[in-house]
Amino acid sequence: MKDTHKTEHMAAAKVIELIGSSPKSWEDATAHAVEAAAQTVRNITGVDVQRCTAKVKNNKIVEYRAAVKIEFIVERD
Repeated sequence: MKDTHKTEHMAAAKVIELIGSSPKSWEDATAHAVEAAAQTVRNITGVDVQRCTAKVKNNKIVEYRAAVKIEFIVERD
């Protein structure tokens, strides 16, 4: 009898937390966080924006901040 079971590779994901910032927008702050993570992390598959905050000076927003979770696939040999 022939073995018909296929060997499947199980994927594992890891999540890291970062805070991105930008003088333009929360969207830009999120993009900066993803870009920063991509400098040292491969296989990024998603970003989850946890919260958005801003630094205010003289009654104006001077810095947008996005606290995010970055998800990436863990490589296996």
